[in-house]
Amino acid sequence: VESLREIYDPEIPVNIYDLGLIYHLEVQEDGHADVLMTLTAPNCPAAGILPGQAEDAVQETEGVESVNLEMTFEPPFSPQMMSEEARLELGFM
Repeated sequence: VESLREIYDPEIPVNIYDLGLIYHLEVQEDGHADVLMTLTAPNCPAAGILPGQAEDAVQETEGVESVNLEMTFEPPFSPQMMSEEARLELGFM
């Protein structure tokens, strides 16, 4: 989680974890990590950057041997998925 908090959407001053873009993150005992993430919109300008950055960040985490990152747009991203801190930062509260 901490490694994902170092990655920011270039258009939003909130990291991708607190922004709510990570739907699922699980690291198994054998070191394999599964990540399910989304973007703020299907045509997000960062679509070519953020998934690779997220995968690299998880891969570089101590104890992680391999990463399977999948993208989804179901359910669609909404501000309710953000952490309370992110909603405060962006003026949603």
